[in-house]
Amino acid sequence: MRILIVEDEKSMAELLRQGLTEEGHCAEVARSGPDGTTLAATSRYDVIVLDVMLPGFSGCELARRLRRRGDQTPILMLTARDADADVVAGLDAGADDYLTKPFSFEVLLARVRAVARRGPVAHGVVLRVGDLALDSSTRAVHRGGERLTLTRTEFGLLEFLMRRTGTIATRSMLIDGVWGPGREIEGNTLDAFVHLLRQKIDRPGQTPLIHTIRGVGYCVREEPFA
Repeated sequence: MRILIVEDEKSMAELLRQGLTEEGHCAEVARSGPDGTTLAATSRYDVIVLDVMLPGFSGCELARRLRRRGDQTPILMLTARDADADVVAGLDAGADDYLTKPFSFEVLLARVRAVARRGPVAHGVVLRVGDLALDSSTRAVHRGGERLTLTRTEFGLLEFLMRRTGTIATRSMLIDGVWGPGREIEGNTLDAFVHLLRQKIDRPGQTPLIHTIRGVGYCVREEPFA
C-alpha cells in the first residue's frame, strides 16, 4: 500500500515510515498541515495516517479540506487525547478511525489494514428510502434533491443500513460489516458515527429515517417503530 504519514514529530514520523516500509508498504512523510494537503492532492494514497496536532493547521482541518474536495482516502487519525469531544471532532472532520498515543506498532498496523480493506462497493446500484437515495457506483447521496457530503465510514454505515431497509442491524453486524470481522470497536465509537450520520440525513423538519432500537442496534425505514 501507499501510505501518507502526516506527523510533525521527527522521531515519530521516522519510526512510522521505517516500520511501514519494513512491512512492505510505500510510506511518505509530510511534517505540516499544508505539506500534507499538497502531497495528498498530487499523489494517490491507500491510507493517510494523520496526527491531530500539526504546524500550519491541524489534522482535523486537513481532513476537512480533503473531504470537501471529494477525497475519500481512508484516514487513521492519531491523537494524544481520548476525551469524547476530541474523538468526535476527529470523526466529524472526516477521519475513519482514531488511535490514541501511545500505541503499539502492531495495533497501528491492524488499524491501517482495517481502514484500507474496505473494498469498492457494487457498481450500478441506487438504493432508495423515501426521498433518500444512495448511488453505490458514484458514492453520491441525496435527500430531497440535495446532495449530502458523507465521510467514507458514514457512507459505509448508511449503505449497510439501506441494503437492509426495514430490517434491524445489530451493533455487531454493523461493526463487522463496516469495519471488518473481528474488529474491536468501542460502542461509543459506533454511536458517535451514527450520531454524525443522523445529523446529515435526518435534519429538523424531515421525516426521521434512521431509527435506534435500544439495546439491539439501528434500522433505516420510513415508518417509525411503535
